[in-house]
Amino acid sequence: MPAIGSPAPDFTVPGVDGTEEGRRDYTLSAYRGQPVVLAFYPGDDTPVCTRQLNAYTAEIDEFAEVGAQLLAISPQDVDSHERFADKQGGFGFPLLADTDKAVGEAYGIIGPIGFYRRSIFVVDAAGDIAYSHRAIAGLTFRPTAELVDAVEKSKNPG
Repeated sequence: MPAIGSPAPDFTVPGVDGTEEGRRDYTLSAYRGQPVVLAFYPGDDTPVCTRQLNAYTAEIDEFAEVGAQLLAISPQDVDSHERFADKQGGFGFPLLADTDKAVGEAYGIIGPIGFYRRSIFVVDAAGDIAYSHRAIAGLTFRPTAELVDAVEKSKNPG
């Protein structure tokens, strides 16, 4: 897992944001200059993941107020993400498809039997890891207020 203060591993993966132009490749470094919250989640249409992504969507204005882009990443493909988002009425951020789990590997969030661990990283505007949390059991998720606070701290370290 990348350490706090180290460069965030860059990636380019397909994703979807609910718009036709939003079905495209997403690259982390394209967001340089603004903080990014990476939300790794185990699976589309699962109970905890559904609650987590709906909570972040309901509170998306809080991320916007601190200038943060939220990107949700799981190993399902883009078609699965579209079905999941449609079933939930859409999400306030893109869902990215790490089908080969290369991004999960780069961030050290793959569990012992190959599943994603629910994990969060805040990448600061310079592209460095400012906050990380990797769940052991993954039955809960980090609240928006904690993530927004981590984004704020990334802007004013120390």
